[in-house]
Amino acid sequence: MSRIKRIFAIKKKKDMEHFGERYINPLTDFGFKRIFGTPFNSDLLVDFLNAVLAGEHVITDLSYNFDGNESMSMAVFDAYCTTEDGTHIIVEMQNLYHGFFQYLTIYYIVEQAKEKNWDCEPNNVYIVGIMNFTFPEDKKSDDCVFKEEAVIGTIRNNVFYDKFTYIYVELTNFHKTLEECETVTDKWLYCLNNLQKLQECPDILQGSIFEQLFNTTEIDKFTPLEVKGYEQSVKAYRDIKNGIDAAKAEGERIGMAMGMAEGRKKGMQQGIKEGLQQCRKERIEDMSLNLARKMRSLGVADDIIIQVTGLSKEKIARL
Repeated sequence: MSRIKRIFAIKKKKDMEHFGERYINPLTDFGFKRIFGTPFNSDLLVDFLNAVLAGEHVITDLSYNFDGNESMSMAVFDAYCTTEDGTHIIVEMQNLYHGFFQYLTIYYIVEQAKEKNWDCEPNNVYIVGIMNFTFPEDKKSDDCVFKEEAVIGTIRNNVFYDKFTYIYVELTNFHKTLEECETVTDKWLYCLNNLQKLQECPDILQGSIFEQLFNTTEIDKFTPLEVKGYEQSVKAYRDIKNGIDAAKAEGERIGMAMGMAEGRKKGMQQGIKEGLQQCRKERIEDMSLNLARKMRSLGVADDIIIQVTGLSKEKIARL
């Protein structure tokens, strides 16, 4: 082994020890795009989509809709592809609750249609959102995968467009142990929640697809550049998670303070709720401002930015 190779091998070993993991965290931007957003792992995306589509639409092949010279990190969506029959599928990972997710998705789909010159014949569009949170209306449900069909507008009492299908995969609603995983969907959700905690591919996950998943996510097989990219992605993920935890803690603190004044039981419940709502409101506004800055940098008109983000004209002007 040459001296340079030995140096790289030592560095990779130190990097692995630094992470404390054998496999990457799929919920990081790097991890998610490595698994689902790269052509050399298209088999993984096909298998996952067929699992969550549950036979409604069977995919045998797909192509990714980004230029070979375009960096994945610059793409609007984590994965955007077209199946062999022309169906468009958009896969997006969300670590933060976003109340305007559907509206933003529609806006970006329109932009993609203009850029990619879609045919005049309307195509089916599936938007698969993998959420590291649970929507408030789903918290009492035992399900993890939710489907909604969307109709966009009417013209002279006729439906303008009825080929949008939203599929929400809410990971925080999945609580099964590995032994309780029976379906392919169960196994995928277990891996997305727990891959970074495992030290080897369990027997129940043996098979070409999951063996490919474990092989492509093993940190020891990364190049030094890939290790660095993953390290940066882990830091960003932890910053987000710490921000969420801090917001919850602040909400609990506010709730407890109000609870002492209004009565322990009733005040604590109401205070925590209001504290979390305030923290969530501030977080959504920060995300909207970041989105507005990005849209402005792309040359999007201010009136469109206002419609999409809900920000005032004055706030847009101050960006």
